[in-house]
Amino acid sequence: MKNRRLFLKTACKPLVLTAIGIPILEACSTEEVSETPLRSSVNSPVVEKREPLIINLSNSNFSDLTKVGGWKNYTQEDLLLVRISDNEIRAFDNRCPHQGNRDRWEFDGSSFTCQYHFNSYSTSCSGSLICYPTTFEDEVLTISFE
Repeated sequence: MKNRRLFLKTACKPLVLTAIGIPILEACSTEEVSETPLRSSVNSPVVEKREPLIINLSNSNFSDLTKVGGWKNYTQEDLLLVRISDNEIRAFDNRCPHQGNRDRWEFDGSSFTCQYHFNSYSTSCSGSLICYPTTFEDEVLTISFE
């Protein structure tokens, strides 16, 4: 019995450290991190600068935006569009701040809900979704990506 205890005392520590030590050491290791953030980063999204986008609402693809409360997930341009009033349409990046998903959104008249984890986001430009400046004149929406 003494030999067994002595064996366990001397053998268990190295075995346990061998089994869990490498992952712990790797988790604590440092890695060279790129100074340029990736666009796909969910926690700190980077807005790509690009030319303003001009959308003519008379195009049938945007018929949902002709009335107040209408909205569209414009996946071709990675945008959520919502008609706030007769004179205002807001444009948001359609990347969910939680997981980065872009394709499954619902709108209840006051907030967008990502259908992957049911997180909701306000249509105010001070919320979690990136809001782009827009101008709306004569059925033409211009979105700036500043």
